[in-house]
Amino acid sequence: MVMNMELKTRVFELSNGRYTDLSELAQAMGISVAQVYRVRQGKRHINEKFIIGAVKAFPGYKLSDLFYVVRRPE
Repeated sequence: MVMNMELKTRVFELSNGRYTDLSELAQAMGISVAQVYRVRQGKRHINEKFIIGAVKAFPGYKLSDLFYVVRRPE
């Protein structure tokens, strides 16, 4: 049995109360609003720029606080 793994994020939950909207979050992450929106909608996978941006926007959080892996059987 092959297991598919997908990287997921808690960035959007953590941004509530910290950033007013996706535009402010994107600015703090140093990436485009479009990229943030597409990741949130599941239309784009999390990439290196998104991960680095999340670390910038949420200093003091560990990677395991910001991201997690979901395993799904194929």
